[in-house]
Amino acid sequence: IMEELVEFHDHALMVALAICSLVLYLLTLMLAEKLSSNTVDAQEVELIWTILPAIVLILLALPSLQILYMMDEIDEPDLTLKAIGHQWYWAYEYTDFKDLTFDSYMIPTTELPSGHFRLLEVDHRIVIPMESPIRIIITANDVLHSWAVPSLGVKTDAIPGRLNQTSFITTRPGVFYGQCSEICGANHSYMPIVVESTPLTHFEHWSTLLS
Repeated sequence: IMEELVEFHDHALMVALAICSLVLYLLTLMLAEKLSSNTVDAQEVELIWTILPAIVLILLALPSLQILYMMDEIDEPDLTLKAIGHQWYWAYEYTDFKDLTFDSYMIPTTELPSGHFRLLEVDHRIVIPMESPIRIIITANDVLHSWAVPSLGVKTDAIPGRLNQTSFITTRPGVFYGQCSEICGANHSYMPIVVESTPLTHFEHWSTLLS
């Protein structure tokens, strides 16, 4: 979905660039030359600049609607994970496993291992298998939070008493960082999110150790 959004952004930007270039050219032409009767009274030109913007809007609307439906569509995930926002930490439940739950707190700067990111590293990372559809069910226990990992193209609000869901797929192993992006209180920026994408064999070994 994130790749589709980036491609749509580039597509819309090129359309906007073409429109701005055409308008700038016409303005320069009108300022450099004298107005004639053909320029003042040209019904064919008026017809073109009425129909052309409608066609451009259709070309922008169709891929936009397609991506919008893709963002809401979740097909049979391989793994379902529940994220619960608290003040000031996240709790996670692997619903496909028995008793696989843990809390994820930010590691204080004084206890941070060398080479780790300050204010972004946590004591318990989310571990997921790569190249597998992952569904995240998100809610909150106290106030509004927001589960956001920009590098995965995911941002979903955590609302008390309500379940929101989103999905993503990681195409490579790695560690992805995010934070609570809702101003949920004084320490909202101290609720980091760390997603570790690993091969399936490593994920199975990790889940066995924690279960």
